[in-house]
Amino acid sequence: VQLQASGGGLVQPGGSLRLSCVASGRSIVGSYIMGWYRQAPGKQRELVATIHSGGVIDYADSVKGRFTISRDNAKNTLYLQMSSLKPEDTAVYYCNGRTIGIVYWGRGTLVTVSS
Repeated sequence: VQLQASGGGLVQPGGSLRLSCVASGRSIVGSYIMGWYRQAPGKQRELVATIHSGGVIDYADSVKGRFTISRDNAKNTLYLQMSSLKPEDTAVYYCNGRTIGIVYWGRGTLVTVSS
């Protein structure tokens, strides 16, 4: 299984971006716990949001009300809609898929929030 994230870029504070993560090799988006993580310069990787196979969604407190995680099972694709972006949201964003005994990570996509 390969996860390919895209959609990052440079955006001004208050702006929006949508990240996508396409899974290839196996249909996992609808059956695994899928998530977005991020790692800012000099900091540890942190959880941003997860969506479980049954639809339960969790967000980090820092992004609640601003970010929305979603998925398209038919396209085997995970999304992260980010709004009201802040400079502190600047990081490399990674998608992740996991189930019992298996974890897949994609390459990250850089999001830079700056004026």
